[in-house]
Amino acid sequence: CFLIVALIVFLIATLRIITYKSTSMGLIGTSSFTLALTLLLITVGTIFNIGFFKDIALALLLLGIVGTIAYAAVIRRA
Repeated sequence: CFLIVALIVFLIATLRIITYKSTSMGLIGTSSFTLALTLLLITVGTIFNIGFFKDIALALLLLGIVGTIAYAAVIRRA
């Protein structure tokens, strides 16, 4: 229960980081948000014994990493 509350607080903190003015902070915030949401899905899936939550969390994590790298590459070229 404490882990879920801590992850929700972390999600709210990453929303603050995402809305920061610089692009790099937004990128870091989005990556952190994806990580926290993935951990929250895995935790809830484990508590309630729901198998497909882990699949969704893994897909979200992989797509988040790919999106972060792609966005960083585009920003680097600009």
